[in-house]
Amino acid sequence: MVNVEALSLFGTPNIGVYIFVNDNFALIPSDAPEKLDHKIRENLQVDVYRLTIAGTRLLGILVAGNNNGILLPRIITDTELESLRKNVDLNLAVLEDVRETGIGNLVLANNNGCVVSKVLPKQALGTIQDVLGVECIQMNIGDVPFVGSLAVATNRAVAVPPLATDEEISTIENVLKVKAGILTINRGKMFLKTGLVANVKGALVGEDTTGHELMQLQRILFA
Repeated sequence: MVNVEALSLFGTPNIGVYIFVNDNFALIPSDAPEKLDHKIRENLQVDVYRLTIAGTRLLGILVAGNNNGILLPRIITDTELESLRKNVDLNLAVLEDVRETGIGNLVLANNNGCVVSKVLPKQALGTIQDVLGVECIQMNIGDVPFVGSLAVATNRAVAVPPLATDEEISTIENVLKVKAGILTINRGKMFLKTGLVANVKGALVGEDTTGHELMQLQRILFA
């Protein structure tokens, strides 16, 4: 049985801005409550590592990746990077030449492919492809460049917002090689990653998510 649980974090249902997860581990803020460790281990069935990036809690916004590698913003400190290297055994890359720091908002990836915002410079694509071990394409979703915050991808499926066009959904499915489904979270919010973290084993979602949205989430990500 796949586990899906609703919760809040730091007093907000926008839990996804604070958490990065793949199928092997989760990164959470250093000062996150202990109950978050338990909920992640129980629902997502992964190890949990605590850290900050640039001294902030916003790991979900600043980090992108898959089971092969992690992309990090240029503002990560040497100490934070060294701590991460000690804990996780996979490819790490700091996108030093990318002005934007919200990498998690700009990259949508699984182990099959990667969709990168048109905001990112084309010269960054080579590094992204090498680190994640997949091919990338550049596109926006519904004319919005924040592909990483609008959608949530796992190695089983991808959830996309209602503003995604049929053509965009088809492209995303072809690149990530999984089926897509339309979803909102936290009572109609379209920026799915802000309130949803998921892997192939389970999901955590913001506590404002309705029963109907939870059913849709289960159907899309785990059917």
